[in-house]
Amino acid sequence: MKTNLLKKHAKSFYWASFFLSRNTLDKCSSLYNFCRTLDDIVDDDNNLSVKKGIFSKFKKDFENKNLDNQIIKDMWSLIESEGISYQIVIDLFDGVETDLEEKVVINSKKDLLVYSYRVAGTVGLMMSKIMKVKNKEALKGAIDLGIAMQLTNIARDVCEDKARNRQYIEHDFSSIRSTINESLAFYEKSFTSISSIPVKSRFSVIVARRVYRKIGDYILKQKNIDNYNKAGKIYIPVFEKLIQTFLSIIDFIKLLFLKNLNYDNQLNHNILEQEINLNERI
Repeated sequence: MKTNLLKKHAKSFYWASFFLSRNTLDKCSSLYNFCRTLDDIVDDDNNLSVKKGIFSKFKKDFENKNLDNQIIKDMWSLIESEGISYQIVIDLFDGVETDLEEKVVINSKKDLLVYSYRVAGTVGLMMSKIMKVKNKEALKGAIDLGIAMQLTNIARDVCEDKARNRQYIEHDFSSIRSTINESLAFYEKSFTSISSIPVKSRFSVIVARRVYRKIGDYILKQKNIDNYNKAGKIYIPVFEKLIQTFLSIIDFIKLLFLKNLNYDNQLNHNILEQEINLNERI
């Protein structure tokens, strides 16, 4: 089944996926399988030249519409049926390719936001297309939610990334805390945009947002870098997911009464647009 990779590798998203229709879930799973395939190429234990070769072939197969590859075939089906911009997918490839270096170091907020947009904001944008979001301001919010989740991932995976010779942020608790605080701004900005998601898919996104945001709280509970290093990869326990799912009902009701969608994260998007023309993607 298409959901197998989602169930195995994305526990928070799999939890939220229970609230999607079967058709929407199948499409989201096709997107996840494509993204996961790219991640696995980069994170594999092969040497760098081998990984670059595999990545290059996969990208060429995608560009040439090699429909013998089921994952590529499913992705092209999504692009055509959901009106996803080809450039968004190329942005995703560009982001993943960033990690195909002997050493990866990100030194500025702009580079961190651009990277986070490419590997995750793009996914939020494509998910919104699958969920039939039309409002351009809401699509900006979808980018924000993707970036927020990627910043959470970066804060959670500092040790794992260090082992792979990647440094998106410094390996100290101050930088980790700062990254989580930065993610909170993006989570906040994304909230009202969820009101533009059709009701049948809305609750799933609300749950995913709440559960993923909670990872940051569990990271901060470590209080210092020693505890963080010992904790390993931090996941949200089932009882906490249940609590966040219940609280999501309140969020859902709040959004029903939202009158106007006022997008107000332009400051961060101005930073992004130094390198990415978001209007072309939306």
